[in-house]
Amino acid sequence: MSTPLASWLLGAALALAVPVTLQVPARAESAASQLNVDRTALARQQREEARFHALAWQLVTGNAAFCANSAPAIGLVLQDVQGFAAPGRIRAAAGIAGDIFVQVVIPGSPADKAGLRVGDEILAIGSRPVSDFPSDSQERWRRQVALQDALDANLATTGTAVVRWRRAGGVAKESRFLGEPACPSRFELRTEGDDAMAEGSRVVFGREFAGFAYPDDELAAALAHELAHNLLRHREWLATQGRKQSAIRKTEREADRLMPWLLANAGFEPEAAIRFMVRWGKKHDAGLLRKRTHDGWDERVEAIEAEVVLVKARLAAGGVADWSSNFRRGLE
Repeated sequence: MSTPLASWLLGAALALAVPVTLQVPARAESAASQLNVDRTALARQQREEARFHALAWQLVTGNAAFCANSAPAIGLVLQDVQGFAAPGRIRAAAGIAGDIFVQVVIPGSPADKAGLRVGDEILAIGSRPVSDFPSDSQERWRRQVALQDALDANLATTGTAVVRWRRAGGVAKESRFLGEPACPSRFELRTEGDDAMAEGSRVVFGREFAGFAYPDDELAAALAHELAHNLLRHREWLATQGRKQSAIRKTEREADRLMPWLLANAGFEPEAAIRFMVRWGKKHDAGLLRKRTHDGWDERVEAIEAEVVLVKARLAAGGVADWSSNFRRGLE
């Protein structure tokens, strides 16, 4: 992991962190005004991440029944103050005494039902206090990955996870989470960049990705495309093909075609995949200069449209969008 990331979804999940600089005015009139600026910036970041992770949660939980290796998830996004350029300021803005706090709670998730809220301080994972997870001054994301791994290990072993936490000004509490089945891909929001990629077990988006300006269902389609690469194990298949342009194009076609299946199971219209590709393609397909690893956007739309017909036929017949049994692979 060589690129700074910005947060992780525990249990379903996301890896995070390293220096994030909150925008500040050239001159701060007082400590109080600086605190207000930091709180506003942190709240804005939390809103952005809440949207991203909620859409990811819908996709990984909605499709869990069709993932052969689904795993328990709890829907909690943590933040580490050491992942920022000014940890003390973030600690003050979050209103915590330690380093780890709740960045996002996915609505309706086990974490939400257990009563955790944004800003709650995390004191321990299971029997291990946060202080047992040392911060790496050079690679600050490592502690959050270690916390993630500890939670995932508990969930994988027992189906439950235990977190000790406290609300500002309150007493310490302990919550036991019964995980909800989810497809095991980590969704990560990088602090910079406008790209999106799948890396086998991770889906990574840059904060400047154009799709964040799109409606929720179309942004979900973009997430579904990258998730599809992982679910179809394209990284492994490409390793056997030498990552030739022709091979990559086949995986892109498959990921496009799986999008409406994943969207349908997550509660979205499968046609959102078409709308996303039209909106995205008209602005980002560079014609003769486009990547030779991808078909033209109009060709991609036609392939998705054909797949939408199949998905809607399954749904109309009273079935479900079971891509594990009904999706036609195309890597021959």
